[in-house]
This record gives sequence, C-alpha cells and structure tokens, in this order.
Amino acid sequence: MRAIRQTEYGTSDVLKLVDIPKPDPGPGEVLVEVKAAGVTMGDWHLMRGEPEIMRLALGRRGPNAAVRGMEVSGVVATVGDGVTRFSVGDEVFGWSTGAFADYAISPEDRLAKKPASISHEEAATSPFGGGTAIQGIRAARIRPGDEVLVIGAGGGVGVFLVQLARLAGARVTGVASAGKLDLVRSLGAVDAVDYRVDDLTRFAGRFAVVFDIAGARPLGLLRRLTRRRGAIVLVGAEGGGRMLGRLGRNLRAALWSPFVSQRFITLTASDDGRDFEQLREHFEAGDLRSPVGVTYALEDAPRALDDLAAGLIPGKAVVIP
Repeated sequence: MRAIRQTEYGTSDVLKLVDIPKPDPGPGEVLVEVKAAGVTMGDWHLMRGEPEIMRLALGRRGPNAAVRGMEVSGVVATVGDGVTRFSVGDEVFGWSTGAFADYAISPEDRLAKKPASISHEEAATSPFGGGTAIQGIRAARIRPGDEVLVIGAGGGVGVFLVQLARLAGARVTGVASAGKLDLVRSLGAVDAVDYRVDDLTRFAGRFAVVFDIAGARPLGLLRRLTRRRGAIVLVGAEGGGRMLGRLGRNLRAALWSPFVSQRFITLTASDDGRDFEQLREHFEAGDLRSPVGVTYALEDAPRALDDLAAGLIPGKAVVIP
C-alpha cells in the first residue's frame, strides 16, 4: 500500500510517499481502508518532533509510529481477534495510527460508526477537533446564557467549539483571522473578531468561559477577559520554545489555579470513542457540521501540513488517498 512515512524529525521534507506492506490488525484492532484522513496540528507536531520533550515518549531520533495521520474515515477491511463492535464492510470514523495511507490500523474503542448523513471527508475531519471540543465543553461546565470566547475559532478545534458551545446555550464570540470570520459567523458565533486589528481588552470581564486554542495569549490577559469564578481553557501547545513549547505556560496555569478566582483547565486531544459516538449523534441530528476547507491528494500531505501550520486553511483540511 502507499503511505506517507517519516524516519526522522524535521520540516515537511522528511515526509515521503512510499510503498509498504499492508498492516495486519492485532487483538482488539481494526484495519480500515482509508477513504479520507483529517490533517491536524498533532500531525505537524509529530513531524517536527516539537516540543522536543515529546521525543522522550515518541522516539528520540524519529517517531516510533512512522506513518502520519491521526483522523480517519473509511471502511472496515479486516478485524482482529476479540473485535465485537464492527464487522467487515462497516463505515467507521475516529482515531487511527497512520491514516495518511491506503489502509490504517485503529483500536476498536477509538472508532464509531460513520453517520450516513455526512461524507467521509466530513467524518475524517471531526475526531481530533470534535472530540477535544466535547471534552472542553464538558470540563468548562457551560450553562445556557453564558458568554463564551473562542480564540482560534476558525481552526480545527475552534469550529467545533463554536458550534457545541452554541448548542449548550451559550452566546459565542469567535476570534480568528480576517479570512475566517465569515466561517465563524456561519457556525453560530454572535460576534467574530479579527485578532490582527481588534483589541481584546475591550471585552474585559465579559466572559464566563474563555477558550484559548492557539496557546499564545498571556495568562494575565485571559484572566482579564474572564469573569470571577469563570473558566479559562487552554488547548494546544503552538509557539514557545523548542523544548517545552507552550507547555510551560500550561504548567504555570496549573500552579496559579488554586490562588486565583478563575479555573484554569488544560486540554489534550481526545481519542475516546465515546466522544465520537456523541459527535455521530450530533451529525445525525443535523446540528453539527465539519467545514472542510481544502482537500489534498495523498502525495500532497506534506503541503497540507505546511498550509495548516501557516494558518492558510479555513476550517478543516483532508487528505484523500
């Protein structure tokens, strides 16, 4: 099969289209024929090996899992021993190992049945951002009528946070670049703010919950935007130094949290199949969508990651094997 593989960390030049053997699923695993694969910042971090502290777990000189791609939608080709939830021919979506390929392996508990009402492209671009957003809405304990700010509202996680916060009854203000503001409004934000020209301090003390997805705002600024007893949710680790990225800021937030009036919450990407089942219910009800901005051929996956990191993609990007 064809796959996008890397053997060392670096820029997108380390990603190569190669022919490798089709993998066999182990116990509790499913082999998925990939119809579409989402493009995420998690893939970019694995490509770069940054923050470098990640290499302690992922591989010192290169990633232990050499094929990129975390989000998948496709058709079950083979099931391993003990798999009970899926059968050959089922359409599924969720989290995978190596989705930038013709076939990918997924643990059974990280998949859900694909909603019949959406395409493989839409399904493939929802697990990473949608699962993380569900986790964030749950942790923030949003109530009807809450004012919610989403910084990074036009990106892979933000597009789901805007919709799910609205579904929870919140009034959402989204912060994004100028080219993504129409998208943010179309997803249900009552206000869309261009981060390049608008001074966020004019919103001082307004929000019950602030989501900072880009990971670049000072903690003091986020506190000024948030009401007393409100919640500040930190998502992602873009920017910062090569060793820790923005993880140092997350650590400071954890140390501050017992001594300030607001709650600091740090999120990592969700790979829980139960969250994907909840996404499926929302899709089938017609109250959630995954806005696919750009599609790429498999051989163009390196360019997709470059475009994503440069902020050029409104909504979600998808690779089609």
